[in-house]
This record gives sequence, C-alpha cells and structure tokens, in this order.
Amino acid sequence: MIRDKNFYRAFFALALSLALQNLLTFGVNMMDTVMLGRYSQDAMSGVSLCNQVQFLLQMLVTGAGEGAVVLGAQYWGKNNLEPIPHIIGAALRFGGGLAAALFAWVLLAPETLLRLLSNEEAVIAQGAQYFQIICYTYVIFTVTNILVASLRSVGIVKIGYAIAFSTLCINVSLNYLLIYGRWGFPELGVRGAAVATLVSRCTELVIVVWFLKYQEKQLNLTLRKLILIDKSYIRDYSRVSAPVLLNQALWGVAQMAQTGILGHLGGDVTAANAIAVQVYQVLSVAAYGAASASGIVVGKTIGGGRRQELRPLVSTLQALFVVIGLLSGGAIFLLRRPVLAAFGAALTPRARELALQFMAIIALTTVGTAYQMACDNGIIRGGGDTAFSARMNLVSMWGIVVPLSAAAAFWWEWSPAAVFFLLKWDQLYKIIPVALRLHSWKWVKSVTRPGGGEEEAA
Repeated sequence: MIRDKNFYRAFFALALSLALQNLLTFGVNMMDTVMLGRYSQDAMSGVSLCNQVQFLLQMLVTGAGEGAVVLGAQYWGKNNLEPIPHIIGAALRFGGGLAAALFAWVLLAPETLLRLLSNEEAVIAQGAQYFQIICYTYVIFTVTNILVASLRSVGIVKIGYAIAFSTLCINVSLNYLLIYGRWGFPELGVRGAAVATLVSRCTELVIVVWFLKYQEKQLNLTLRKLILIDKSYIRDYSRVSAPVLLNQALWGVAQMAQTGILGHLGGDVTAANAIAVQVYQVLSVAAYGAASASGIVVGKTIGGGRRQELRPLVSTLQALFVVIGLLSGGAIFLLRRPVLAAFGAALTPRARELALQFMAIIALTTVGTAYQMACDNGIIRGGGDTAFSARMNLVSMWGIVVPLSAAAAFWWEWSPAAVFFLLKWDQLYKIIPVALRLHSWKWVKSVTRPGGGEEEAA
C-alpha cells in the first residue's frame, strides 16, 4: 500500500474531477428522464429506448477515445508529446466514421430500430419523434468527447467539467421551456427534449474548440495537425484501439439487447428500467472516475519506466475500488425511494414497485462493478492490455448473460426482477477473471515507440 499523502491528494483530485464530469454528463440524461417522466410515462420510456442507441454511440466513442488515452498517457509519461496530435487525429477519423454510420441508420430506419427494443406502439411513437432530431447530435457528440478524452490523457481535465456543467444548465433550462411549453414557448414534449439536447451538444463543441484555440498550450492542437497526420500513427492507434472498440461495441450492443428483453415484458418494465439505469449512472460516477484516473496514473507510470512502483500502486487502487463500490452501492440503496418520488404521479404503481426492486439489485451489483470494471478498464487497459476485456465480455455477455436472460424472460417466464438480476449478475462473477488477470501481471505492456518517426501526411 502507498502511504504517501501526495499520491492520494493527486489521485483523488483527478478522480473527483473526472467523477464530477461524469456526474454532470449523466445528469443531463437523468434530468431528461425525470422531466419527461413527469410529462408522460410513454414519453420517458420512448426516450429511454433512444438513449440505448446513444449509449451504444457513447461506448464506441469511449473506445475510440480510450485508444488515444492509453497511447497518450504513456507518451506523456515519457515526456514526448509530439505523437499525441497524430493519435488524436486518428481517433477522430475512427470515431467520426462510426458516428456517421449510426446517424444514417437512425435517420433512415428509426421505427425498425425501436421495434427491436419494444413492442409497445405508444412508446415506439414517442421514440421515433425523438430520433428525428437527436440523430443530428451524434457526430457533434463524438468529436467533442474524443477531444476531451485526448486532453485527459495529458492531465487536462478541467475543460471536461466546464463543458459538462454548461451542458447541464442549458439542457435543463431548455427542457423546462420546450417540454412543458413555459414562458410562451411551444409545448413540444419529446421533441422539445431533443431540441434541448441538440443545442447543448453544439454548445459543447463550441466551448472545446474555443479552449483549444485560445487556452490550451501543451499540445497546441490545430485543424492542420489533426488532418495531416502520420500514417504510421494510424497503425499504432488501430493496434491499440481495435480491441477496445470491439469490447465497447460488444458491450453497447449487449446493453441494447438487454433493453430489448425488458422492453418486450411491457411498458411498466421499460419505465422501471429507464429509472434504475439513470440512477445507477448518476450514483456510480465515483467508480468510473476512479477507473479513468487509475488508467492515466498506471499508463504514465509504465511510460515513465517506473515499473517497480506498480505493485504498491495496484494494491492501493484495488483497496480504493472496494471502498468506492461499498459507498456507491449504499447510496443507491438508501436514495432509491427519494429519487423515485422526484418522478411525480405520471408513473403507474407497478412501474414504481419494479423500479424499487431494480434499484435494490443495482445497489448490490454496483459493489462488483466498482472493483472489476475499474481494475479492467482502468489498471489493465491503462497498462497496455486492451484485448483482455473484449475476450472476457464476448464470453460473458453473449455466452452467458444475454441467452440466459432471454430464456428466463420468454421461455421460463420468470418475474421481471429475476430477469433483471440475471442481466446484471455478470458484474459480480467477473470479479474472478479480472482478479486472476490482474495478479498475473501479463497486462503490463509498453504501447509506445522508443523514438519518433518520419511524418507521412495522410
């Protein structure tokens, strides 16, 4: 265990900053859910289905950004910043292409996609209205988040907080005006929520571009640097990020499959799942902040050639993850009733009861998530092993969780709460393979080059 107080100050400053950023980001979706939940249960459920596509995009963007973070953190540890703009440019190409493909899919076949997730016509109709507008945010969201993630790899995190805070304020204000039709604005319902999010995403991009042009001096990013990149760094980026992208894609599609299973059990189950997921995302931000911070710390340590420091560092991080998990799970359990009260009278009694059951289950599984997810996505991935997670989740999600849960829902006809537990129990049993991989030390890899290379414009 590390006893240096300076380490804990630095780590918690970074982790709390990232957690606050995540809190504000997830807070946007949470406020959409609460405000639409007070407007109509069908509207809330329809938007929650659309948010599964947003979640898939977020997973893909995270994968594209994490490839840049893993490489960038190790180059930062070596005090070699020259390759980082090339890596960011490569990440923007990959992420932008994926976002454009998802935009086309949603624009051309919104109802077909929604029918995969639910058989409730009223819910599908609400979701289709939301999709018509929200799909235009996908590329904007991708560019902004890859740039913010790349800056995070070199310790620049405050801009992410500023962006998330601005987005939350704008989104909540416009939601109030456009969902309910206040102060002379038209009552647009789900379309109002989509317009509010579109304006917020455009504002995010403007802020990050302004920051890069006038405030950021470490990387000196310019449009020319991001376009004219060295092709060899595209190959480096692809090698590191491809397993991460595969893992994130598998995870995102699996979450959509889970929503589809619950969505075909009725509108009340869909609404309860929407509430439980949003509560989990908001109250588990500390675990995700710790995971992101540990990835940067581990990557910088390896990049700086200080491998002898890894054992006490990893032991300390594991203990912190367990404590964070217990606190996060306890918070979800204790706050589940007050949170549910915020949704007003629009929910049916059955939806309320199911939401309480789902949140109790998530309170338990969050303890496992905080440990195994942070060790996997933080320590192991930050150490250069980006393939382990993809292999584990391929077997876990598609070999165990999804088929078993589908059988429980449609063949054995178990209760919604039992099905929900089966959809989440992987967060507990994955502790075993993650702990075994972590203590094998096979994940420690240098993914950077010993030196630079000739630049070849692409």
